[in-house]
Amino acid sequence: MEEFKIFKEVELKDPVMIAGWPGMGSVALGVVDYLRRKLASEKLAEIHLDPMATIDSVVVENGVADLPPGPKNTLYYVKNPDLIILEGDLQLAGLPGIALLNKVLDMAVKFKVKTIYTGAAFPLPISHKEDPDIYGAVNKKSLSPTLLKFDIKPMEAGHISGLNGLVLGLAKKRNIDAFCLLATMPQYAISLPNPKASGAIIEALEKILNFIVSLEEMDDYIRDMDEKMSAIEDKVKDVMTIDNKELHSPPQPPKKIPGYIMEKIEKLFQEARKDKTKAKDLKIELDRWDLYKFYEDRFLDLFKDSQ
Repeated sequence: MEEFKIFKEVELKDPVMIAGWPGMGSVALGVVDYLRRKLASEKLAEIHLDPMATIDSVVVENGVADLPPGPKNTLYYVKNPDLIILEGDLQLAGLPGIALLNKVLDMAVKFKVKTIYTGAAFPLPISHKEDPDIYGAVNKKSLSPTLLKFDIKPMEAGHISGLNGLVLGLAKKRNIDAFCLLATMPQYAISLPNPKASGAIIEALEKILNFIVSLEEMDDYIRDMDEKMSAIEDKVKDVMTIDNKELHSPPQPPKKIPGYIMEKIEKLFQEARKDKTKAKDLKIELDRWDLYKFYEDRFLDLFKDSQ
């Protein structure tokens, strides 16, 4: 299998790459999905990864098992300003993740990308009613003034898990500047999409990269999620005190569940919202890991939304 499929040869002037993969709150994926749709992007290329290096299960249809398709990592381009938007549909760990990021950086070099931006969630014991704060991490100390220029708080310590963070370290080896913008969100809701956090990162990118995108659709999504978040906070108000910054989360999935499985489940929820036939795959995955009881309300809400 060829590593890349180029759909169009284009001339881009000093393009900036904005990349995102599934993660907590679907924050990074929400950023790239929204931008590639609202900026009228065009498909540029696909990155292929050996599916044998990433599979952890087979797909069963009417009793017949088969290997699933490999993960999709698609690049789109925008002109004026010149951007390359990379949208990945699966969070990968270990050697497959490293292999994927090296291919991403190969493409960055091919199109002469000098700077990469990613996004991530910064979960805190806060209410969904609070506006997100933006924190930043960079892969070179010389980039820190950029954060300060746009009133982005430096992330003082910690780690950024998954591909959205790891790409900063690997980009440094290629002498490519890289930033990760992290938006705060309620830590009790990391398994739910958080468009408010995604929108805050988009607004930061607008200022840094000097472009404008309509956030009307995002605002509608935020209002819808705010209603759901309010209902959640009402349900757990007996076990959490947000005003005092003390929070005891509702029951969480067992710690033995691998992180990449949680990312996969988040992706399946996103797919099922758009295509209810995907709910079957989601239910299989939840049952496989004995997680249905943790996600029952959210799973059933998929069908309430369609009624």
